[in-house]
Amino acid sequence: MQALAQEGLAAIPPLSHLLRSSDEDRRWWAVRAIAEIDHPNARTLLVQALHDPASAVRQCAAIGLRGHADEAALSALLEALGSPDRMLARLASDALAAAGSLAFEALIEALSSPNAEVRIGAARALARSGDGRTIPTLYAALDDSSALVRHYAEDGLERLGLGYVYFQPS
Repeated sequence: MQALAQEGLAAIPPLSHLLRSSDEDRRWWAVRAIAEIDHPNARTLLVQALHDPASAVRQCAAIGLRGHADEAALSALLEALGSPDRMLARLASDALAAAGSLAFEALIEALSSPNAEVRIGAARALARSGDGRTIPTLYAALDDSSALVRHYAEDGLERLGLGYVYFQPS
């Protein structure tokens, strides 16, 4: 698969063919190789692989998208935040954090989701982004009903140097 990935754009048709295989292992390796190709067609295939029936293939696609920020992938990654496959949700959160400012507005919107799992993933991604624009959003998330959202909000503020300082009064 690595040899195919080194072929770049020329490797996309055979890898695309492997994505239609009934063998989960072949699909996983195809996604792994596609993740090495920096081309919009490759990113489109990674987004499609986020909907594969096999969780390992979906997880591999999310890892691949972490290295290739793409606006077209945002909605699929945001959808994956609410997945019952919690590893996929975490990897999607990582990919959204890596997307940086490209995902900023979408993550802020996701923080208002009625689904706690989506809010948790969004808060985690925003906390890891290191973007100072997240400060008001993270402060607001300190009042969320989910303890994990609050945890990630605190973590993000701490990473930005705005954590709480505890001291004993004299």
